[in-house]
Order: sequence, then structure tokens, then C-alpha cells
Amino acid sequence: MTTIQAILNPKSVAVVGASNDPAKLTGRPIAYLQEQGFDGDIYPINPRYDEIAGLKCYGSAGDLPQAPDLGLVLVGANRVIDAVRDLSAKGTKAAVVLASGFGEAGEEGRARQEQLREAAGAMRLLGPNTIGLVNITDKIPLTASGAMESDNFPEGSVALLSQSGGILGSLLSRAVARGIGFSKLVATGNEADLEVSDFLGALAEDDATQVVALYLETIRNVSKFREAAARVIAAGKSIVAYKVGRSESGAQSAVSHTGALAGADEVYDALFAQLGVIRAQTFADLLDIPAALAQGRRMKGPRVAIVTSTGGAATVVADNVGLMGLEMPKPDKETSEKLLALELKEAELDRNPIDVTLAGLRPDLFRSILKILAESPSFDAIVVVAGSSSIAQPDLVAQPVLESMALTEKPILAYVSPDAPNIVRHLNSSGIPAFAAPESCASALKGLLPNSGTVSVATSNLRDVDCSDIAAGSLNEAEAKKLFARFGVPVTREVTAATPEEAAVAAAQFDDPVVIKILSSEILHKSEMGGVALNIAPADVGAACETMLARVRAATDAKIDGFLVQEMIQGGVEMILGFNRDPQLGAYALLGAGGVTTELYKDVAIRLLPLDRASARSMIDEIKAGALLKGFRGNPVADVDALVETMMSFSAMAETLDGRLDEAEINPVFVLPEGKGARAGDSLVVLR
Repeated sequence: MTTIQAILNPKSVAVVGASNDPAKLTGRPIAYLQEQGFDGDIYPINPRYDEIAGLKCYGSAGDLPQAPDLGLVLVGANRVIDAVRDLSAKGTKAAVVLASGFGEAGEEGRARQEQLREAAGAMRLLGPNTIGLVNITDKIPLTASGAMESDNFPEGSVALLSQSGGILGSLLSRAVARGIGFSKLVATGNEADLEVSDFLGALAEDDATQVVALYLETIRNVSKFREAAARVIAAGKSIVAYKVGRSESGAQSAVSHTGALAGADEVYDALFAQLGVIRAQTFADLLDIPAALAQGRRMKGPRVAIVTSTGGAATVVADNVGLMGLEMPKPDKETSEKLLALELKEAELDRNPIDVTLAGLRPDLFRSILKILAESPSFDAIVVVAGSSSIAQPDLVAQPVLESMALTEKPILAYVSPDAPNIVRHLNSSGIPAFAAPESCASALKGLLPNSGTVSVATSNLRDVDCSDIAAGSLNEAEAKKLFARFGVPVTREVTAATPEEAAVAAAQFDDPVVIKILSSEILHKSEMGGVALNIAPADVGAACETMLARVRAATDAKIDGFLVQEMIQGGVEMILGFNRDPQLGAYALLGAGGVTTELYKDVAIRLLPLDRASARSMIDEIKAGALLKGFRGNPVADVDALVETMMSFSAMAETLDGRLDEAEINPVFVLPEGKGARAGDSLVVLR
């Protein structure tokens, strides 16, 4: 038995600090286990009792007749460490620590949490500061939470992993009220040892779980999370994540455009997209989307049909469906003919929504319409709107929908227009995802769309390139481009000069007008200091450099290394390619619209490293500026293959330098017409 199995499905449980009073918090766990019919061994531990709830009580873990699979520790923070040490010494596989006053309680609490880890030894820990876990599938409640006081927990295929115990209780109560069933519930608390990723990976092999809902405050180990999520997705299951802290995800403090364009929340978006995790945009989505996914059906495309017995409610649903970017096409000719053949003159059958309000709510009518829509090639999902007339007889909607589900693999959802919790609960309990808000219904539909990202865990692009000769600090543009070139990034043709006179001589190598730039490792945004001049004739370079030097000297006292005389690229699409590092999630690459308007438009795509070619291409497809690369409005098609190769070389540089690289950026990357390649036009590198 693995550690996670011992926690989720233990065969024996020791309850440390158990009470003989089931009304007390310390008396609840044994009462819950007995009420749910737990058929394993239960060992109460409390030196003040001989017997608890009809069970022999033991003075300490050392007195137990065998090592339990799990220890549920109910004692206060001042006694937890000794209790955990005793359980570990007995050979217990894992312990769940409910007490607070550890890592969440300042420096003293963090020190106490470290002592707790040491006391556990080889034994694994869930918590501290957790309300525990509940295996609803096997009826094993391992918690003291009052949320378990409900008489009936619907069993389902959704597992919920939460870093907050209070949120887990909140979601459980909401789900019970709506008839949404769970398989497993785990609150990970402070994650002193076991964390969300450990349970996520284990659920990949749990036959009772088809959807995993995550409430996340942070991700402590990104590589572990990526591996666990990949296992769940590979098993054909879905993950829906609600990540808090979005309002605190302002742009990072950084010298590059890349740092300003990518806040922490955008990097989380990128991580979830890469892994195929559906991000819940609202708290309600964390129940609504998993409830829809639990039906076991996904949309093959964005087309939605709405069948309604109340016209106004259907309009509200249709509006929200459109806001989610979904489509509501009219029925195709053959489908329209089948609908009109029903000869319901009071109904509007050849449009979408399909409105049968005036025809009345009749099961045979709904059954016939749903069968036609289920067989229609025009629609990928069906929404049935239940109006006020269904309050007294919820089966008028439920039964036809259930019968129709047997005819199709398309998702069928219900929106309940009146305030009728009993209907919502009845439909969900019957296996029909039902929603009391049109926004929730639309969000759930969007969550059923095929994943549009590249779901992959790319392999490393490390290259054997020696960079030991490059000193730490900011590089000037010429030095940065030489570094890029070592990894195969194509750069513009250019020469350096120490003085205006040398620049004038160097310019003679060029036949066409050039770009001149001030060269300085201390000036990272040259154009803001007047340090860039375009379209300069080679004969005028010396004078232009004199003027530029005076202008820059007036603006800053930064050290000047000289000048860069560079070929002037004509006709390319300007992109930005950047590297930065999120303090929690790690290194990432950014691609977006380049040039001086980069931060104005903020048209970017982000991927965590390592980067593969499929991910690079998906980044190009994701941004609006990608259209410029594909011949927008008659312009020549750009060399997308060259841009992809540039991205791969840039990514390899970032991976190879690893912790030495603080920031790097090419802005712009000139992407030339197809077959003519790409060039790094300007560059920024900061090394440690």
C-alpha cells in the first residue's frame, strides 16, 4: 500500500486525542467513522479513558497492538510533536495533523513546523492546519469538521483538493445543496510534507475519479505539479483549477519589457494551458465546470443549441454563450425540416434558441426535439432551459433529457430559470448538469471545449555551449548578440566602433542606409535616451554619432562603450522574444508584438520552459500579431519556420545558462518574408 493509498483508504486508523463525547470536536472523527460504517480497525488514543465509543482506548501509540496505516492527530499544537514522534516510532505510514499554530503563525510557528517534520521521520504528514480528508467513495471520513454533519453526501466522480480547509467545507456544502457528487475531498493545509501535487498524481489511478478540482493558493513544487497533472491528463481525466491571488499579480519589477508584460497570474495561465488544466475564472466555476465534465462528455466544437419553454431565459443564456466565444448557429436545412415536421405551429423550431413556450411543456415534445438535435451535425452541445412551469414536475424536463443522453455523446446541460433549488438538485442527482445562473451554464460549456493549447511536458533543450568567459551583469547590445549567436540565434549584420570617427570608417562597409545605436551596458532602453537613429546614410554616420553622443550625455551619465553600426532591416514583421523568471513557477519565454508599442498593446503569449516546437507554434497562433506573419491583408507571408527556430535557440540559451540568466530579450525580432529568415534587431541580457 502506497502512502497516499494509506491516507485515502486506510485499513486501520489511530485517533490521537480522541474524546468520549461525540458532540466535541475531538469526539467527532470516531463518531463519523462509525456512522459511515468504516470496517477497518479504529484505535482511540487518550490516557484518560479505558474505552471510547465501545472501542478499547490506549494510552499512547506505543501501546497499540499494531502499527496503524494512519494516525489522525487531534491534540493541540503544544502536544502534536510528541504525538507524531510516537506514531512514527510505531511504524505508522502517515499522519493527519489538524492543529494550527505552525507555518501560518509567523517565525515561531515555522520553527515548530520544522520540528514537526523532524519528529515524523519516515512517516508522511498531511497538514498541519488541515481539516483532514474524506473518501466519499469508500465512506471513510478522516476529519473533525462539522461539514460532515450532513446526512447525505452525493457520491460522484469529482475529487476536490484544496489548500484551504474552510474553502473545502464551503464547496462541499454548496455541492450537497445542488446534488453534485464527490469521490474524494482533501484539505492539504500548510503542506509541511505532502502537498496538492502528491494527491493529484495519485488520483490519476483512482477509478472513482474522473475530474479533479483544485483550489490553489500557491504551487510549491512546479516540476512535481507538472508531472502529476500530466499523469492525470494522460489517464483521460480532467483538471479544473481555481487559483487565488489574481489581484496581487501586478507586473514584476524588471528592466525588460518581458518583466513588465508578464505578471505572476499570466504565468499561471501559461502553466495551466501547457498542461491542459482548465482554469476556473470564478469561484462558482470550480463547481460548475467539474459538474459538467463529470457527465463524461466533451464538445467537439463551439456550436450550442438551446431548447426552451421560456423565451426570456433562453435569450439570457444565449447572450452569455456568445460572451464566452461560443456559437449559436441556426439548424441546418435537414435539421430544420425535421423540426418543422413536428407541426407545432405555436413553436419557433427553425431558429436557435428553439422556443416551444406557446406549445406548452410536454415530455413528448421535448423528447422529439432533443432526439433531432442529438442527431444533428449542426450542434456540439445542447442546453435545455427549464421554466417556471417545471417547478411542480421536475421530471417533465429530466426524463426526456435522460432518454436523449442515451442517443448521443454530446453534452446536454440544463439551465433552471426560476429560483428552484429542488429542480437543480434533482437534475444534478440524475446525472444532468444543472445551473441556476446563465453565466455558470455558459462557463461550464466553455470548459467542455477541446483543449486549444499544446498539452505536453517538453524535454530539455540544453546545449553544450561554454559561456564561462562571460562576466555577470548587464551586457551591451553587441555582447548580448554574440551570446545569442553562440546558440544559433540569427543576428543583424553590424560592427562596433569606439568613437564617431571609427563609426564613420565602419559605415563604409554598408551600401544602404544604416541604424546607429549608442553602445552601453548601463543603458538598457537606448531609444528613451536618444540613443537610436534610423535610416542614416553611410556618409553621414560620423556626424550622426557626434550628435547622438551629445544627446545621450545630456540625458545620462551612464558609461558609454561606443557605437553600433547596424544594417537596417526593411519589410520584416517586428516581434518581441523574451525570457524571465517567475519566483514561484520558474523560467518562461514570452512572444508578442514587438517594437516600440510592445507594452502598449500587451499582445503576448507565455510558456514555461522547456519549450518544444509545437508550443512555439501555438504561441504564434495565440497572439493577434500572429496574423501579421501569415499574410494579413495581402502582405507577404513571413518566415514562421525561421521564427520557430529562433525561439528554440533562444530557449536553449535560457536553459543552458539556467540560474545565471536573470533576463534576456530580443526586441524586435525581424521576421522576414518566407524563406528569408529572421534577425535579432536589438537585445538585452542580464547575467548573475
